Amino acid sequence: MSGHDRLLVGLGERSYEILIGEGLIAKAGELIAPLLASPRVLIVTDSQVEKLHLPILQRALDHAGIRHEAFVVPAGEASKSFERFAQLCEELLRAGVDRHSTLVALGGGVVGDLCGFAAAVLLRGIEFIQIPTTLLAQVDSSVGGKTGINTAMGKNLVGAFHQPKLVLADTTVLSTLPQRDLLAGYAEVAKCGLLGDAAFFTWLEGHGHLVLEGDSKARREAVRRACAMKADVVAADEKEGGQRKLLNLGHTFGHALEAECGYDGDLLHGEAVAIGMVLAFELSAQLGLCAADDADRVRRHLSALDLPTGFERLAARAWDPKRLIEHMRHDKKARDGRLTFILAHGIGEAFVSDTVPEPEVEHLLTERIGEIIADDSSALLT
Repeated sequence: MSGHDRLLVGLGERSYEILIGEGLIAKAGELIAPLLASPRVLIVTDSQVEKLHLPILQRALDHAGIRHEAFVVPAGEASKSFERFAQLCEELLRAGVDRHSTLVALGGGVVGDLCGFAAAVLLRGIEFIQIPTTLLAQVDSSVGGKTGINTAMGKNLVGAFHQPKLVLADTTVLSTLPQRDLLAGYAEVAKCGLLGDAAFFTWLEGHGHLVLEGDSKARREAVRRACAMKADVVAADEKEGGQRKLLNLGHTFGHALEAECGYDGDLLHGEAVAIGMVLAFELSAQLGLCAADDADRVRRHLSALDLPTGFERLAARAWDPKRLIEHMRHDKKARDGRLTFILAHGIGEAFVSDTVPEPEVEHLLTERIGEIIADDSSALLT
């Protein structure tokens, strides 16, 4: 495959393209230049990406005659905090950011969310460009304009919708990811098939291992199909009033798991979503909404690729179903105290529900948590 793929996120005057292909960071200067109001950008990146990809971007910008400065935040979810956000805004203001400035987010979802939120509020809104460097960010967080930071009450509870001017998804950089991060991103790829494209999920069952093993054609196809789905959903429902909520498949459970872990690195976002998607399908089967075979199929596929599908890898924690449900009450989708889930009638047939009886959720969580306790007890007896 040569060149790159172009997808349009159709939002009228705020429409933008997603470019997908190899070597796009090395061409970033020429691709970005026509979009700039001023030939200067302020790059936000993290301490890991700085070493791997920042020099390539800087050379590309130099070649295009674009002035640039870089602002580096610590790698990790902890950077999506009020403190780090305030510090970044102060640094950008001291650097002379103005309403003609453009920020560039070079990094994973943390950098994209943090930089995007800064762009949304600095001087009441300036432009920014997404250059996602993880699989998760390429297929999910870089597309759609959701920006934000975490609080003690939950994930992404403070933020804004602010669309980028361009998304450059350079699939070359995926080869630099640790396997665990690549797997975490793959969960969001699988999500796109599970929520609305059964044929894509079937394709992943046959090709998912190639995506993870580094096959360039498979990676590009997976990113393209996932981004195409998200672009269509965002164009139809930018502010998450209806259809866009489907993109939260697995997230009600997943965000609760992340909050309980305290964003300490024991559980990556994509790993939490993988567990959450299995739980969402199992809850659907428990409620008689989909076949148990569908839930088993989800679990088998994710498990075969070494993604977590339950509480087994976190068995050392004292899991409490009631505490997890309490975290769910603070989820952005919750309304009037009612928990909201993305459930499914089958593979590719997701829907939104806020009528799930809470005892059903507690029963499922109690059963799954009980399984790891039973496993631990059996291990001690042997």
